[in-house]
Amino acid sequence: MKTAVIAIGGNAIIMEGQKGTIEEQFENVRKSCDHIIDLLEEGYNVVLTHGNGPHVGNALIKGEAGKDLVPAYPMDACGAETQGLLGYVIKQSLMNRLEERGIDKKIVSLVTQVEVLGTDSAFQNPTKPVGPFFTKEEADQLENVKGYVMKEDSGRGYRRVVASPKPREIIEKDAVKTLAGLGYLVIAAGGGGVPVVKNMHNHYIGIEAVIDKDYASALLAMEIDADLLVILTGVEQVAVNFGKANQENLSVMDISSAKRYMSEGQFPPGSMGPKIDAALSFVDATGGEALITSMDQLKRAIKGETGTRIVKN
Repeated sequence: MKTAVIAIGGNAIIMEGQKGTIEEQFENVRKSCDHIIDLLEEGYNVVLTHGNGPHVGNALIKGEAGKDLVPAYPMDACGAETQGLLGYVIKQSLMNRLEERGIDKKIVSLVTQVEVLGTDSAFQNPTKPVGPFFTKEEADQLENVKGYVMKEDSGRGYRRVVASPKPREIIEKDAVKTLAGLGYLVIAAGGGGVPVVKNMHNHYIGIEAVIDKDYASALLAMEIDADLLVILTGVEQVAVNFGKANQENLSVMDISSAKRYMSEGQFPPGSMGPKIDAALSFVDATGGEALITSMDQLKRAIKGETGTRIVKN
Protein backbone atom coordinates (compact mmCIF):
# COMPACT_ATOMS: atom_id res chain seq x y z
CA MET A 1 0.00 0.00 0.00
CA LYS A 2 1.30 3.46 -0.85
CA THR A 3 1.96 6.08 1.82
CA ALA A 4 1.05 9.75 1.45
CA VAL A 5 2.16 12.57 3.74
CA ILE A 6 -0.44 15.36 3.71
CA ALA A 7 0.44 18.81 5.07
CA ILE A 8 -2.45 21.02 6.22
CA GLY A 9 -1.94 24.71 6.99
CA GLY A 10 -2.66 26.04 10.46
CA ASN A 11 -4.87 28.73 8.94
CA ALA A 12 -7.27 25.99 7.84
CA ILE A 13 -7.88 25.22 11.52
CA ILE A 14 -8.24 28.82 12.72
CA MET A 15 -9.46 30.81 9.73
CA GLU A 16 -8.88 34.48 9.10
CA GLY A 17 -11.38 36.63 10.99
CA GLN A 18 -12.20 33.94 13.55
CA LYS A 19 -11.56 34.24 17.28
CA GLY A 20 -10.06 30.78 17.43
CA THR A 21 -12.53 29.22 19.88
CA ILE A 22 -12.30 25.46 20.30
CA GLU A 23 -15.77 25.18 18.75
CA GLU A 24 -14.58 27.00 15.62
CA GLN A 25 -11.55 24.74 15.38
CA PHE A 26 -13.58 21.56 15.63
CA GLU A 27 -16.01 22.85 13.01
CA ASN A 28 -13.21 23.80 10.60
CA VAL A 29 -11.52 20.42 10.98
CA ARG A 30 -14.82 18.55 10.59
CA LYS A 31 -15.28 20.20 7.20
CA SER A 32 -11.93 18.77 6.10
CA CYS A 33 -12.41 15.21 7.31
CA ASP A 34 -14.13 13.82 4.22
CA HIS A 35 -11.30 14.98 1.98
CA ILE A 36 -8.76 13.09 4.08
CA ILE A 37 -10.96 10.01 4.32
CA ASP A 38 -11.44 10.03 0.54
CA LEU A 39 -7.69 9.61 0.23
CA LEU A 40 -7.81 6.59 2.54
CA GLU A 41 -10.42 5.09 0.25
CA GLU A 42 -8.08 5.62 -2.69
CA GLY A 43 -5.82 3.04 -1.03
CA TYR A 44 -3.21 5.20 0.71
CA ASN A 45 -1.75 4.97 4.18
CA VAL A 46 -1.98 8.56 5.40
CA VAL A 47 0.41 10.53 7.60
CA LEU A 48 -1.08 13.91 8.42
CA THR A 49 0.96 16.98 9.33
CA HIS A 50 -0.41 20.41 10.16
CA GLY A 51 0.52 23.99 10.83
CA ASN A 52 0.07 25.67 14.21
CA GLY A 53 1.06 29.28 13.55
CA PRO A 54 -2.11 30.90 14.93
CA HIS A 55 -2.06 28.57 17.93
CA VAL A 56 1.53 29.24 18.97
CA GLY A 57 0.87 32.95 18.54
CA ASN A 58 -2.15 32.67 20.83
CA ALA A 59 -0.14 30.66 23.37
CA LEU A 60 2.51 33.38 23.47
CA ILE A 61 -0.16 36.07 23.89
CA LYS A 62 -1.66 34.09 26.80
CA GLY A 63 1.78 33.80 28.35
CA GLU A 64 2.36 37.53 28.10
CA ALA A 65 -1.10 38.39 29.45
CA GLY A 66 -0.84 35.99 32.38
CA LYS A 67 2.87 36.31 33.19
CA ASP A 68 2.14 37.87 36.60
CA LEU A 69 -0.02 34.88 37.58
CA VAL A 70 1.67 31.83 36.06
CA PRO A 71 5.06 31.29 34.38
CA ALA A 72 5.09 31.85 30.61
CA TYR A 73 6.27 28.91 28.49
CA PRO A 74 9.14 29.13 25.98
CA MET A 75 8.38 28.53 22.32
CA ASP A 76 9.35 24.86 22.24
CA ALA A 77 6.91 24.15 25.07
CA CYS A 78 4.19 26.16 23.31
CA GLY A 79 4.83 24.07 20.20
CA ALA A 80 4.48 20.83 22.13
CA GLU A 81 1.34 22.08 23.87
CA THR A 82 -0.34 23.09 20.61
CA GLN A 83 0.68 19.84 18.92
CA GLY A 84 -1.15 17.95 21.64
CA LEU A 85 -4.25 20.13 21.34
CA LEU A 86 -4.43 19.94 17.57
CA GLY A 87 -3.72 16.21 17.58
CA TYR A 88 -6.76 15.85 19.83
CA VAL A 89 -8.99 18.04 17.66
CA ILE A 90 -7.98 16.37 14.39
CA LYS A 91 -8.04 12.84 15.78
CA GLN A 92 -11.45 13.10 17.43
CA SER A 93 -12.98 14.76 14.37
CA LEU A 94 -11.64 12.06 12.04
CA MET A 95 -12.67 9.25 14.40
CA ASN A 96 -16.24 10.48 14.49
CA ARG A 97 -16.49 10.94 10.72
CA LEU A 98 -14.94 7.53 10.03
CA GLU A 99 -17.56 5.99 12.33
CA GLU A 100 -20.32 7.80 10.44
CA ARG A 101 -18.98 6.49 7.14
CA GLY A 102 -18.64 2.95 8.46
CA ILE A 103 -14.85 2.81 8.06
CA ASP A 104 -12.68 0.97 10.59
CA LYS A 105 -9.45 2.92 10.89
CA LYS A 106 -7.20 3.53 13.88
CA ILE A 107 -5.68 6.96 14.44
CA VAL A 108 -2.73 8.04 16.57
CA SER A 109 -1.24 11.49 17.15
CA LEU A 110 2.40 11.95 18.14
CA VAL A 111 4.02 14.96 19.75
CA THR A 112 7.03 15.13 17.46
CA GLN A 113 10.49 16.59 18.02
CA VAL A 114 12.58 17.79 15.09
CA GLU A 115 16.31 18.31 15.35
CA VAL A 116 17.85 21.48 13.95
CA LEU A 117 21.45 22.65 14.05
CA GLY A 118 22.33 25.36 16.54
CA THR A 119 24.82 26.58 13.94
CA ASP A 120 22.10 27.08 11.30
CA SER A 121 22.58 30.52 9.72
CA ALA A 122 18.90 31.28 10.42
CA PHE A 123 19.82 31.92 14.06
CA GLN A 124 22.04 34.80 12.93
CA ASN A 125 19.15 36.45 11.09
CA PRO A 126 15.78 35.78 12.79
CA THR A 127 12.89 36.66 10.47
CA LYS A 128 9.77 34.84 11.73
CA PRO A 129 7.39 37.17 13.66
CA VAL A 130 5.66 35.50 16.61
CA GLY A 131 3.37 36.43 19.46
CA PRO A 132 1.81 39.76 20.51
CA PHE A 133 2.52 43.32 19.45
CA PHE A 134 4.45 45.68 21.72
CA THR A 135 5.19 49.39 21.88
CA LYS A 136 8.67 50.67 21.06
CA GLU A 137 9.39 51.10 24.77
CA GLU A 138 8.24 47.57 25.60
CA ALA A 139 10.22 46.17 22.68
CA ASP A 140 13.39 47.92 23.87
CA GLN A 141 12.92 46.48 27.34
CA LEU A 142 12.42 42.95 26.00
CA GLU A 143 15.58 43.26 23.93
CA ASN A 144 17.57 44.48 26.94
CA VAL A 145 16.13 42.13 29.58
CA LYS A 146 15.38 38.93 27.65
CA GLY A 147 17.63 39.31 24.66
CA TYR A 148 14.74 39.08 22.19
CA VAL A 149 15.12 40.37 18.64
CA MET A 150 12.26 42.81 18.07
CA LYS A 151 11.20 44.28 14.73
CA GLU A 152 8.54 46.72 13.64
CA ASP A 153 5.67 44.95 11.89
CA SER A 154 3.76 46.84 9.17
CA GLY A 155 3.01 49.88 11.30
CA ARG A 156 1.12 47.81 13.86
CA GLY A 157 3.79 47.78 16.56
CA TYR A 158 6.82 45.68 17.41
CA ARG A 159 6.93 41.89 17.49
CA ARG A 160 9.49 39.35 18.45
CA VAL A 161 11.18 37.57 15.54
CA VAL A 162 12.76 34.13 15.85
CA ALA A 163 14.82 31.89 13.61
CA SER A 164 13.30 29.43 11.16
CA PRO A 165 16.08 26.82 10.78
CA LYS A 166 15.91 23.90 8.35
CA PRO A 167 14.86 20.57 9.89
CA ARG A 168 17.60 17.93 10.02
CA GLU A 169 15.93 14.85 11.49
CA ILE A 170 12.46 13.84 12.67
CA ILE A 171 13.24 12.22 16.03
CA GLU A 172 10.14 9.99 16.05
CA LYS A 173 10.41 8.99 12.38
CA ASP A 174 10.70 5.26 13.11
CA ALA A 175 7.52 5.29 15.18
CA VAL A 176 5.68 7.16 12.42
CA LYS A 177 6.84 4.69 9.77
CA THR A 178 5.98 1.65 11.89
CA LEU A 179 2.52 2.89 12.81
CA ALA A 180 1.71 3.89 9.23
CA GLY A 181 2.86 0.47 8.06
CA LEU A 182 0.48 -1.13 10.56
CA GLY A 183 -2.38 0.79 8.98
CA TYR A 184 -2.73 3.67 11.44
CA LEU A 185 -3.57 7.14 10.25
CA VAL A 186 -0.72 9.03 11.93
CA ILE A 187 -0.81 12.71 12.92
CA ALA A 188 2.77 13.96 13.39
CA ALA A 189 5.22 16.86 13.00
CA GLY A 190 2.55 19.42 13.86
CA GLY A 191 3.68 22.98 13.33
CA GLY A 192 6.94 21.71 11.86
CA GLY A 193 7.65 19.79 15.08
CA VAL A 194 9.14 20.91 18.38
CA PRO A 195 12.59 22.34 17.52
CA VAL A 196 15.40 20.70 19.48
CA VAL A 197 19.19 20.77 19.35
CA LYS A 198 21.85 18.55 20.90
CA ASN A 199 23.85 20.08 23.72
CA MET A 200 27.47 19.37 24.69
CA HIS A 201 26.35 16.19 26.48
CA ASN A 202 24.59 14.94 23.32
CA HIS A 203 21.22 15.49 25.00
CA TYR A 204 18.25 17.00 23.20
CA ILE A 205 17.02 20.36 24.48
CA GLY A 206 14.30 22.64 23.15
CA ILE A 207 15.23 25.84 21.37
CA GLU A 208 13.34 29.05 20.60
CA ALA A 209 12.59 28.75 16.89
CA VAL A 210 9.88 27.96 14.35
CA ILE A 211 10.35 25.20 11.78
CA ASP A 212 8.51 25.58 8.49
CA LYS A 213 5.90 22.82 8.46
CA ASP A 214 6.26 22.18 4.72
CA TYR A 215 10.01 21.55 5.04
CA ALA A 216 9.38 19.30 8.04
CA SER A 217 6.65 17.45 6.13
CA ALA A 218 8.96 16.90 3.16
CA LEU A 219 11.71 15.60 5.45
CA LEU A 220 9.27 13.28 7.21
CA ALA A 221 8.06 12.00 3.83
CA MET A 222 11.67 11.22 2.87
CA GLU A 223 12.49 9.55 6.16
CA ILE A 224 9.48 7.21 6.15
CA ASP A 225 9.84 6.37 2.43
CA ALA A 226 6.51 7.91 1.47
CA ASP A 227 5.38 7.67 -2.14
CA LEU A 228 3.55 10.98 -2.27
CA LEU A 229 3.86 14.36 -0.54
CA VAL A 230 0.71 16.50 -0.61
CA ILE A 231 0.95 20.16 0.39
CA LEU A 232 -2.46 21.75 0.80
CA THR A 233 -2.78 25.48 0.30
CA GLY A 234 -5.37 28.10 -0.57
CA VAL A 235 -5.28 27.64 -4.35
CA GLU A 236 -6.31 24.72 -6.56
CA GLN A 237 -3.19 24.89 -8.72
CA VAL A 238 0.21 26.56 -8.69
CA ALA A 239 0.42 29.38 -11.22
CA VAL A 240 3.10 31.47 -12.89
CA ASN A 241 2.50 35.18 -13.45
CA PHE A 242 0.01 34.88 -10.57
CA GLY A 243 -2.66 37.58 -10.53
CA LYS A 244 -1.65 38.98 -13.92
CA ALA A 245 -3.46 38.91 -17.24
CA ASN A 246 -1.11 36.20 -18.49
CA GLN A 247 -1.49 33.96 -15.42
CA GLU A 248 -0.91 30.31 -16.30
CA ASN A 249 -2.02 27.47 -14.05
CA LEU A 250 0.34 24.51 -14.02
CA SER A 251 -0.77 20.87 -14.01
CA VAL A 252 2.73 19.38 -13.98
CA MET A 253 6.21 20.75 -13.25
CA ASP A 254 9.43 18.82 -13.48
CA ILE A 255 12.36 19.72 -11.26
CA SER A 256 14.21 21.77 -13.88
CA SER A 257 11.10 23.81 -14.74
CA ALA A 258 10.30 24.46 -11.09
CA LYS A 259 13.87 25.62 -10.40
CA ARG A 260 13.74 27.91 -13.43
CA TYR A 261 10.48 29.48 -12.25
CA MET A 262 11.94 29.97 -8.78
CA SER A 263 15.02 31.70 -10.20
CA GLU A 264 12.67 34.02 -12.10
CA GLY A 265 10.95 34.99 -8.84
CA GLN A 266 7.64 33.35 -9.75
CA PHE A 267 7.21 31.82 -6.27
CA PRO A 268 7.79 34.47 -3.56
CA PRO A 269 9.49 33.47 -0.29
CA GLY A 270 6.49 34.60 1.76
CA SER A 271 3.90 32.47 -0.02
CA MET A 272 4.41 29.67 -2.55
CA GLY A 273 8.22 29.63 -2.49
CA PRO A 274 8.78 27.39 0.57
CA LYS A 275 6.08 24.96 -0.60
CA ILE A 276 7.73 24.53 -4.00
CA ASP A 277 11.18 24.27 -2.41
CA ALA A 278 9.97 21.62 0.06
CA ALA A 279 8.26 19.67 -2.70
CA LEU A 280 11.42 19.80 -4.83
CA SER A 281 13.55 18.45 -1.99
CA PHE A 282 11.26 15.44 -1.62
CA VAL A 283 11.00 14.70 -5.35
CA ASP A 284 14.72 15.17 -5.96
CA ALA A 285 15.72 12.91 -3.06
CA THR A 286 13.19 10.10 -3.59
CA GLY A 287 11.95 10.18 -7.17
CA GLY A 288 8.42 10.26 -5.76
CA GLU A 289 5.78 12.83 -6.62
CA ALA A 290 4.62 15.94 -4.80
CA LEU A 291 1.17 17.42 -5.22
CA ILE A 292 0.10 20.96 -4.38
CA THR A 293 -3.60 21.78 -4.32
CA SER A 294 -6.44 23.00 -2.09
CA MET A 295 -8.20 20.86 0.50
CA ASP A 296 -11.55 20.89 -1.31
CA GLN A 297 -9.94 19.66 -4.54
CA LEU A 298 -7.83 16.92 -2.96
CA LYS A 299 -9.86 13.97 -4.26
CA ARG A 300 -9.87 15.29 -7.83
CA ALA A 301 -6.17 16.15 -7.60
CA ILE A 302 -5.26 12.64 -6.46
CA LYS A 303 -7.05 11.34 -9.56
CA GLY A 304 -5.03 13.71 -11.76
CA GLU A 305 -7.98 15.96 -12.61
CA THR A 306 -6.53 19.12 -11.04
CA GLY A 307 -3.76 20.30 -8.73
CA THR A 308 -0.10 20.71 -9.61
CA ARG A 309 2.17 17.65 -9.65
CA ILE A 310 5.90 18.06 -9.25
CA VAL A 311 7.82 15.19 -10.80
CA LYS A 312 11.50 14.36 -11.30
CA ASN A 313 11.57 14.77 -15.10
